Amino acid sequence: MTSSLIRGRPRRGTSHISVRVVHALVGGLIGVLWLVLPGVTVASGGPVAGGGGADRPVAGAVPQGQDEETSAADLVLPVAAVVVAGVLAGYGLVRRRRRARERTTPGGAPVREAEPPVGELDERARALLVEADDWVRVGREELGFAEGRFGAEGVEPFARALRDAEGELAVAFRMRWQYEGGVPDESAARRHVLAGIVGRCAEAGRLLDAQAAAFDQLRGLEEGLGGGLGEALAVAEARFRELAGRAGGADATLGELAERYTRSATAAVTGHVEQAKDRLVFATTRLNQARQLADSGQNERAAGRLRAAEGAIAQAAVLIDGVDRLAGELATAATMVPAALTGGEVEIAGARESLTGVTDPSRKDPYADVPPGELRARVTHADLVLAGVRQELTSGPYDPLDLLRRIVRAVAPVVAGRAGVIPAAALLCAHSAVTGADDVVATHRAAVSAEARTRLAEARRLLAPPASMAPGRAVRRELDDLLTAGTLARRARELAEQDVRVHGHPIDGPDVDGLAGAVLGGVLLGGEPHGGPPAGFGGPRTRGRRGGTDGA
Repeated sequence: MTSSLIRGRPRRGTSHISVRVVHALVGGLIGVLWLVLPGVTVASGGPVAGGGGADRPVAGAVPQGQDEETSAADLVLPVAAVVVAGVLAGYGLVRRRRRARERTTPGGAPVREAEPPVGELDERARALLVEADDWVRVGREELGFAEGRFGAEGVEPFARALRDAEGELAVAFRMRWQYEGGVPDESAARRHVLAGIVGRCAEAGRLLDAQAAAFDQLRGLEEGLGGGLGEALAVAEARFRELAGRAGGADATLGELAERYTRSATAAVTGHVEQAKDRLVFATTRLNQARQLADSGQNERAAGRLRAAEGAIAQAAVLIDGVDRLAGELATAATMVPAALTGGEVEIAGARESLTGVTDPSRKDPYADVPPGELRARVTHADLVLAGVRQELTSGPYDPLDLLRRIVRAVAPVVAGRAGVIPAAALLCAHSAVTGADDVVATHRAAVSAEARTRLAEARRLLAPPASMAPGRAVRRELDDLLTAGTLARRARELAEQDVRVHGHPIDGPDVDGLAGAVLGGVLLGGEPHGGPPAGFGGPRTRGRRGGTDGA
């Protein structure tokens, strides 16, 4: 197969050069002939053989003076031809040299900008996915504080820009997920996909950068305590006080959950309260510094401290909300387990009817495309799993979400849409897994890689409702998507936690005032002894634009 680069090469470049050379040679030859012919004519102007004598005039002879004028005139055209031929040849030579500088091969293929190796482009795409995800997350955090002052309508232009950036990022993550799955498989197309990921991430950053200046103007943090900075500090301090009060309640909630359920039930939020308190320690220090700097008129530095405090407060809220959310999910799952068992039994009974042939002839058999042996194996497996779940329910503490997940996975292969509780249970389990993984990424984003984020993004996409289709098929499709979403989210969490362990302690020396947690969480951009500048609403050109070094 001819390569795409070869197919795109101009094939007539060589022939064009040859034609120019021939033209130059022909022009030169004509000039030489025109110079030589007059001399031949003069040389042959003597008596003609067989003439009537020396005194007889030669036919066609001209007077001597007229012959000199004609010879001079005959020289003009040959000289002009030589000059023209020389000019044409010189022009062709100049063009040939110029085109040679612009070509990479004698055949005339245009010089292309050197394309980076696929490995380098792949690394760039992964790095940009991480950065773009951070831009969106930071923008969402700071936008929340601005909305607290100006309301949803007041921040709508910036919320719209953020939604557009999220849309670009979602497409980029989807492209990355397909790329990792081997789609497409042709090398040139895969390079194109990587370039597309880079372009989507760059566009997400451009959208946020374009609104950064207007967002700063809206917040007005340089106006001091009597203006925007004072109002923003009041909003941040109010949220800080609320979270400080909730932190103690979240700790008590974890203690109650530990008494009621197994350890695995609360493993997803283990350490959340301690991390939340760590972020709040950092936040209170920065809030105090912001007020002191504002009092002395250093509004820009005060704005940097405030922005850092807002980031820490937002992450503390994620951690505390995660504890409360899990408590609600476990309570819902505990009430749903008995109903899911009943629904699973209904689905299994329907599959058994199909095996025995005792079905309603007026309705299409939902298991018609499943071989009887395989269907029988599915029924047997589901029966065994449900029996094990019933035993755990009566034997002592258990993990409701885990039991619900096992019921759904066991019954899903025989589901025909008879029991609506099964899809509802699958949605609860998938949502819990996705939000739990998202919390880890949000509060440890400085360490989490593109691999974990890509799986999380695909899991989030699969949580969307299925497209309109036949009822039975829709249920099966929805279950498949929800089960896959849960699996991907749990894998994303595992990868994220592994990234955090590999990353290690983010600063040198002892942790002071929660600085390590702020750097690990991406509240500070890192790279400096005091943690670097705070992250803010914006893309690659503006996200660390203000406040300078946080610890300076």
